[in-house]
Amino acid sequence: MAPARSTCFDDDGRVKRTGTAWTASAHIIAAVIGPELLSLAWATAQLGWIAGPTALFLFSIVTYYTSTLLADCYRSGDPANGKRNYTYMDAVSSNLGGMKVKVCGWIQYLNLFGVAIGYTIAASISMMAVKRSNCFHASGGKEPCKISSTPYMLAFGAVEIIFSQIPDFHQISWLSIVAAVMSFTYSSIGLGLGIAKVAESEKFKGSLTGIGTVTETQKVWRSFQALGDIAFAYSYSLILVEIQDTLKSPPSESKTMKKATLISVSVTTLFYVLCGCFGYAAFGDLTPGNLLTGFGFYNPFWLLDIANVAIIVHIVCGYRVYCQPLFTFVEKTAAEWFPNSEFIKKEYEIQTPIPGFSHFRLNLLRLVWRTLFVILTIVISMLMPFFNGVVRILGAFGFGLLTVYFPVEIYIVQKKIPKWSTRWMSLQILSAACLVISIAAVTGSFAGLVEDLKSYKPFKSIY
Repeated sequence: MAPARSTCFDDDGRVKRTGTAWTASAHIIAAVIGPELLSLAWATAQLGWIAGPTALFLFSIVTYYTSTLLADCYRSGDPANGKRNYTYMDAVSSNLGGMKVKVCGWIQYLNLFGVAIGYTIAASISMMAVKRSNCFHASGGKEPCKISSTPYMLAFGAVEIIFSQIPDFHQISWLSIVAAVMSFTYSSIGLGLGIAKVAESEKFKGSLTGIGTVTETQKVWRSFQALGDIAFAYSYSLILVEIQDTLKSPPSESKTMKKATLISVSVTTLFYVLCGCFGYAAFGDLTPGNLLTGFGFYNPFWLLDIANVAIIVHIVCGYRVYCQPLFTFVEKTAAEWFPNSEFIKKEYEIQTPIPGFSHFRLNLLRLVWRTLFVILTIVISMLMPFFNGVVRILGAFGFGLLTVYFPVEIYIVQKKIPKWSTRWMSLQILSAACLVISIAAVTGSFAGLVEDLKSYKPFKSIY
């Protein structure tokens, strides 16, 4: 007979979870559809009309499939009542253990740290784009409108310091919903402008094999870099388990998570393919690295401003969502090392006049550590404004390991799939193939980073 369920607490003694397929979908979309979407037209241009859309579809299929494998491993043992794995690292530790846990941890947290820095840079670029657009419009194009990114990075950091004090995933579902709405806003604008430009020229630009105005060596490196962009755009598995830990049951968390994954990956792929293809069709060999920049500062500048503001709001929310697993890891480790410390464990109830937030829980460790983390990401962003190239490398490498290899290995152990069986062989072939693609993508992304370093000047990010 199944044990009676509490109306206030879940089977692990924690406050009852309330997440649904829709809130999980919002978390995923907030994490997946980011500023990297705007680079997919460029990626499609490098690969051409055949390989470009094919790569977008294949990466989405692989991401969806391996995400369902990982969703099945949220609980160890019994899928309905087994021990919960609260984080990605917990799932790796419960099933694989040993050195693989340390390797996974380093890769996951470096990825999250890199994304935080990349998002800071991306937010400042969009802020500057709005400022320059209005400057160009006001001066009629007569002023150079040179702008430093530093004050915008500082402003972004100030906002993130405040948002970082929200305790955990359970309190940030509204942020994910806002981020998802913003994602649809700027991707729809980019898509609409691409369609309008195609309609204006009355033809689809581009070729079956991609850009042909580069050398063969450049073609290879750019193709690999394009794969890195696509891989990074689909990487969200590193926070999947944390999202799944917000879901209520019944139905089982794995069933709800699979539904959320199907919804979010389907929506994501639709926008990725449409933006990538129409962006390439609009600009052909001249497709820019950021789709919105291809439309210039005019006609209609206000629509581009709306798109960039939507990007900024999305990044503010997405930064917070992506950083949560890293915040949780450090705070959980500190609590284990110093179990009696009030600085680490004591929560202070703060009364606020804000409607809907009359009570706020403040923790000193959370205040100090998360503030220092945000400050560090801001400093690195100002020191290395080319860091998006590093993020692309981390994302490409993370796709092969965090999105494919570890979920496959965890699933094999959890389901006790016999070695050398057909299922085991199929999963290993998938893992090996994706690892090879990731290595190629990392190589291409590294080549792009070398080019960025040639013009590198620390703290000199003026556009």
